[in-house]
Amino acid sequence: MSGAVPVKATKISLEIVEVLRELDGAGVSDVANRVGKPTSTVHDHLRTLAQEEYLVKEGDEYYISTRFLQLGDQARSRRKVFEIACPEIDELAEETGEHANLMIEEHGLGVFLYKARGIDAVQLDTHAGMRVPLQTTALGKTIMAFRPRAEVDEILDRHGLPNVTESTITERAELFDVLDQVRERGYAYDDEERVKGMRCIAAPITDEHDRAIAAVSVSGPKSRMQEDRFTDDIPERIRRCANVIEVNLTYS
Repeated sequence: MSGAVPVKATKISLEIVEVLRELDGAGVSDVANRVGKPTSTVHDHLRTLAQEEYLVKEGDEYYISTRFLQLGDQARSRRKVFEIACPEIDELAEETGEHANLMIEEHGLGVFLYKARGIDAVQLDTHAGMRVPLQTTALGKTIMAFRPRAEVDEILDRHGLPNVTESTITERAELFDVLDQVRERGYAYDDEERVKGMRCIAAPITDEHDRAIAAVSVSGPKSRMQEDRFTDDIPERIRRCANVIEVNLTYS
């Protein structure tokens, strides 16, 4: 970004990581010589990165940890999931006539990556890049249901359980009961929990470890999301859509 002032400490840490990548591990003195900083400064950065589990120390040398592998894989999956999911989301919207959506989690919030409108879809405020509290949507609840409990607790500690409508879940115990049901069912409901008058059903897109990397959904007015359509037809369509995306992600 033009005019942005880089944070020196962050820049040094990233330079150190790059040096360790190039050298495939190194000691404090070698790293300090490469980045042109005092040994004491480099040592502080190395210790901090190791404490945060981005580096591992073996003897007198530091190495990049597998945490970067997790980050890189997640970033790659997000790029792939958008490219692969878009045509499936378009088809889902055409089949149902409603809104079909793709969401990921970022910084503890749900981020809409893509939205397709069916022929009968009503006007909604959702758009690509929009961020919402995870527990207010079927998409977000689905993502949380297929993440470790400790990770979900961290998200809730950070963002809380904001009340958006009178139907929004605002109690942690209630939310975890719902997430248990979502895991058993394989999909989640949103019954006027973010937008009054709207219902939504979502299913997870999971990786080989059964961890949600994204979610797909269909949302429509409550008047059209009734009985078998809400409990059977649309959930089945969404689960098929999610499965196709997962298979294509695996073999792309």
